Amino acid sequence: MLQQLDIKNYAIIDSLTIQFADNLNIITGETGAGKSILMGALSLVLGDRAETSMLLDKEKKCIIEALFNDRGKALKSFLQDNELDTGDEVIVRREIMPNGKSRAFINDTPASLTQLKELSSFLVDLHRQFDTLELNKKDFQLEVLDALAGNEPGLHKYQQLFNDYKLLRQRLETLRDEQERMSQEADYNRFLFEELEKANFGPNEIEDLETESRLISNAENIKNTLSEVLFFLNEGEDPMLNQLKSRISRMASVVSLVPALQQIEERLQSSLIELKDISYELEKVNDEISFNESHMATINARLDLGNMLMKKHKVQTTAELLAIKEELNGKINAVADLTGAIERMDKEAQVLLSTLRQAAGKISEARSKQIPAFSKKVNNLLGIVGMPNASFKVELTKREQLTESGTDEVEFLFNANKTTFQPVRKVASGGELSRLMLIIKSLIARSVSLPTLIFDEIDSGISGEASKQVANIIKELSNEHQIILITHQPQIAAKASIHFYVYKEMKGGKVRTGIKKLNHEEHLHAIATMLSGENPTAAAFENARELMN
Repeated sequence: MLQQLDIKNYAIIDSLTIQFADNLNIITGETGAGKSILMGALSLVLGDRAETSMLLDKEKKCIIEALFNDRGKALKSFLQDNELDTGDEVIVRREIMPNGKSRAFINDTPASLTQLKELSSFLVDLHRQFDTLELNKKDFQLEVLDALAGNEPGLHKYQQLFNDYKLLRQRLETLRDEQERMSQEADYNRFLFEELEKANFGPNEIEDLETESRLISNAENIKNTLSEVLFFLNEGEDPMLNQLKSRISRMASVVSLVPALQQIEERLQSSLIELKDISYELEKVNDEISFNESHMATINARLDLGNMLMKKHKVQTTAELLAIKEELNGKINAVADLTGAIERMDKEAQVLLSTLRQAAGKISEARSKQIPAFSKKVNNLLGIVGMPNASFKVELTKREQLTESGTDEVEFLFNANKTTFQPVRKVASGGELSRLMLIIKSLIARSVSLPTLIFDEIDSGISGEASKQVANIIKELSNEHQIILITHQPQIAAKASIHFYVYKEMKGGKVRTGIKKLNHEEHLHAIATMLSGENPTAAAFENARELMN
């Protein structure tokens, strides 16, 4: 509940503090005195945009602070989710600077306008003079049925599923777009892969072929060189190996005389063995080297193919070519994998859609059950508030396509003079809309726990007996809810638990708005004045007492 509202330097308000009662708070005053300015100030702390034109003193900042007392679970969850101080009281403050900047605070913690607006939904239901237009909106009409049906938990779960379904459908569309794009490339990728697959190059094969090609091309020169070395080692008039062997034999005869030669002889023996081994290896290599024209043609063909493929794919090595082959294979397989993923996701979407339809069906059934009793109550109250010839009904139609609110489309129909039913937005007058909105809000308030209800001249366009009945509805509503209501109707003002009177006064040669909490006698005098004018008669006072009782 709204306990206190402090306003400083706003419009024609210098400084005001208003402490509200828990039940019916009535605000009256002359036209232009500043009653609706109070609502404008309250709107600022509830998240409306600020304008510097509303500053009374352009050199000072405007401060509006509202103190709420609320222990609701939803409010506590909001404060916790936004890392704000929790407790039995919530203080919301808005500051508007002379330079046009504004700041907002929740329990002394800086907050955004988005946070203020979300917070306000837990604290206040503000109905201004022209907010009857909401009654024409189908979203609001569905919200009314959901409130009466207690659909909030089921609808919340449904909306979570609906959002999941939307995200899943978006992902599915993205995958299908990707599949289409990849499918267009798939044939070409398959051609490139099969070309590399057919070439069947092994690891490092092109580099090895290049080495072998150079070897065969230089085979004659290599063999000549190796033959010269072998001839030097093994052949000729005095082969090197024979000479070395002979010299080692002669040294053996003197080793016993010179012990130091023992090691040298052993090293020479090792050298001889090594040279023989080298000779053997050279003969083996020499025998293996040959120029085979057919084999050379095969090598050149493979090299031509390899070089062509490397040039085509703009790479330099066999390893890079094989990497491209693997990548192409991955892309080809990815198309098949993507198809499988799409099939699985589509099945998941179908299951989720089926669950959504079941949930939407339950929500729709709950709405439908509320319509007869709701329509009956509204029609009963229409007669009470001065519209005996008017009638009201709810038309609920189903559509195939799911929306965030289910499969229902609702239309509030109104018949003002026993003619034909038409949508409320087409036939109801301003006064009829005001009374109809009040009736609906009073019924909703009995079904769910609404926050503080604030009405800014909702009684516009009604008078007499209808005003009395509207007053009775408001009074009854205030037994369970805090009501703050701006009115020009004495029948409604008479029901006040607390009556505030807004007035203008001259201060320092300037017009300022003031507000006064009326005692019993002042309350009586204000009602009598509303009935008969500035100088109320004895009959007006008697009538005022009757209204107050």
